[in-house]
Amino acid sequence: MSVAFVKEPEGGEAFENLPDRPISPHTNFVTPEGLAQIEAEVARLEKEVASLDPTDKAEDSRIGRDLRYWASRKNTAQLVEPKAGDTVHFGATVTIVREDDSGKETKQTFRIVGEDEADPHKGSISYVAPLARAITGKSVGDVVEVNGNDVEILEIKN
Repeated sequence: MSVAFVKEPEGGEAFENLPDRPISPHTNFVTPEGLAQIEAEVARLEKEVASLDPTDKAEDSRIGRDLRYWASRKNTAQLVEPKAGDTVHFGATVTIVREDDSGKETKQTFRIVGEDEADPHKGSISYVAPLARAITGKSVGDVVEVNGNDVEILEIKN
């Protein structure tokens, strides 16, 4: 077998051109907590760049890619301050009930946040998620269909 198929190029050039992380086409709405998370990530990555070993091409490429992503997200962030209201909106914490595929009712509570701060395992979903889109603007007691299942809004907290 030719070494061309088993050997990386000299000097780590294979790491110099990591593709950039994709940027969402949606407006970059953020909560105050989400903006703080983005700013903290930019600061952390800037510290990593300052302490980076210049011979570590792979790490340099990874950090550079991540820093470009988070700097872009910071520059395009549109802060949405918390607001009060009787309808589901960005930043609200919503409790819903829906039936799963077996017919069992499941109650869920989550906060509607920006794309970068969404973490369903920690109780937050992106405002562009199908569920969030379906219930935004709705009130307690409203029922909407999401992915073929009915979802009822039980509570909205601001």
